[in-house]
Amino acid sequence: MTLRSAQWYAGQDRNAYIHRAWMRRGVPDDAFSGRPQIAIANTASDLTPCNAHLDEVAASVRDGVYEAGGIPLELPVVSLGETNVRPTAMLWRNMAAMATEEMLRANPVDGVVLLGGCDKTIPSLLMAAGSVDLPAVVVPGGPMLTGTFRGRPLGCGTDVWRLSEEVRAGTLSQEQFTRSESAMIRSRGHCNTMGTASTMALVAEALGTVVPGVAGTPAPDSRLLQAAHRTGRLAVDLVNADRRPSAFLTRGSFHNAIVALAAIGGSTNAVVHLLAIAGRLGVELTLDDFDRVGSRVPVLVDLQPAGRFLMEDFHRAGGLLAVLREVRDLLDHDALTVTGEPLVHYLDEAPIWDGEVIRTRAEPLVAEGGIAVLRGNLAPDGALVKPAAASPHLLRHRGRAVVFDSIEDFHARIDDPDLDVDADSVLVLRGCGPKGYPGMPEVANMPLPKKLLEQGVRDMVRVCDGRMSGTAYGTVVLHVAPEAAAGGPLALVRTGDFIELDVAGRRIHLDVPDGELARRTPAKAAVAGFADPARGWERLYVDHVLQADTGADLDFLVGSSGSAVTRESH
Repeated sequence: MTLRSAQWYAGQDRNAYIHRAWMRRGVPDDAFSGRPQIAIANTASDLTPCNAHLDEVAASVRDGVYEAGGIPLELPVVSLGETNVRPTAMLWRNMAAMATEEMLRANPVDGVVLLGGCDKTIPSLLMAAGSVDLPAVVVPGGPMLTGTFRGRPLGCGTDVWRLSEEVRAGTLSQEQFTRSESAMIRSRGHCNTMGTASTMALVAEALGTVVPGVAGTPAPDSRLLQAAHRTGRLAVDLVNADRRPSAFLTRGSFHNAIVALAAIGGSTNAVVHLLAIAGRLGVELTLDDFDRVGSRVPVLVDLQPAGRFLMEDFHRAGGLLAVLREVRDLLDHDALTVTGEPLVHYLDEAPIWDGEVIRTRAEPLVAEGGIAVLRGNLAPDGALVKPAAASPHLLRHRGRAVVFDSIEDFHARIDDPDLDVDADSVLVLRGCGPKGYPGMPEVANMPLPKKLLEQGVRDMVRVCDGRMSGTAYGTVVLHVAPEAAAGGPLALVRTGDFIELDVAGRRIHLDVPDGELARRTPAKAAVAGFADPARGWERLYVDHVLQADTGADLDFLVGSSGSAVTRESH
């Protein structure tokens, strides 16, 4: 076969001379003829602490590529650190995907190994890979090891929310809270809970884009480097076989990803990312598929935030393949992986080694715990709730709305002792969707009013057009679509209105007559808080971003352009 990179390097004309000469710098003469050029799309960055170790992983990939006869080429790409980037990393997920896609298309590469870890990095890399459609494989960076504080394990993210609420409730001192800070992040790697980073790594494997058995390997584990080396070799094989994402990422692949998402008790953020990835590939996937396929799947993984354990335990207990073996009958048996073999081919020898961490189908953590899709006059295009992370007694609830027009309004008033709120109230936060913020921040799991915390209240129904961290918990209705800033009914809710939640009935309803809603106009304070950037990426984003129910991609980025080489630059 003729390699794509030959369009740069083959021949004796001036342009081929330029391409070879500037890339020569110590590589052997045969580097430019017949040897696959493999990009290593590396999201390592000191400002993305969860991905800071990926340079070491890249070195192992490089060795594997060389061993298999390819030429490895490290390509730093946009890296998004969830904990530091403001106003939210989600604002730049689409930009990172677009930049990676364009750099892969523009350069003389035949295939790519995608190195990601922190929440938005794997989704953006897979969106890029779907749009450029070069042979591609993912190496997830892996979770950190378990830290401990006062003799008990700490789940990063989840225990931040828990401990910070205990401080506000007066049951934990500020000094102790600060001391826990240095204990929580024990090693390199991403969050050790079933947050978005862990979820997207495992879901990427269920999709078929990771070598089966690799996702969930802890970042400091030497077996991750072994897997990276093996993946580097596989990348060369992918080019030789011309095995592209479009060849194995099918509707069946996304079916398996949804089953896996439910069985592991994964992050709600995976919904918006999978919708966006499917959109790049032209695979038909809707919000309703997550309810139809995943909502009745049992949660088998006893991991924070829905359970007790952490990712190091999960890996020790057998990992994703052990979970999928338990729900094998629910999987699409024809869906292939990047290796060319069906996903189910890898399940025969995948035992559960610790039945406390990974439950059997007969004794699940939650019988039906997948993400539920709600609809109603408050969310005509849908909203999500994660029953496994919610309080059972709140899954059917009617309460009086207490409305906040922006996150700033929320922070200013939530701890006001005169706030008219009780345990049955429904906290409503708007202006936090893709357009309104912009970027759909992780603020939906609103802290509870201090006066209620002091009374022992630990959960309330909360409704928001934003997202929440995959490490968070609580009875949170989120991703409400359309969002308030896009004309959604959330903009019309007033404090004192009654909201009805019925998760079993898949319903979220604002108990206000249709005629009354039709007469209302959006609250002026809410409109004043909607994003209205003057220039740059934020302006482009606000003008073109789609809603959460279709993946929150930009309208002009949906679909693919392939890997065709464009005009010569010289």
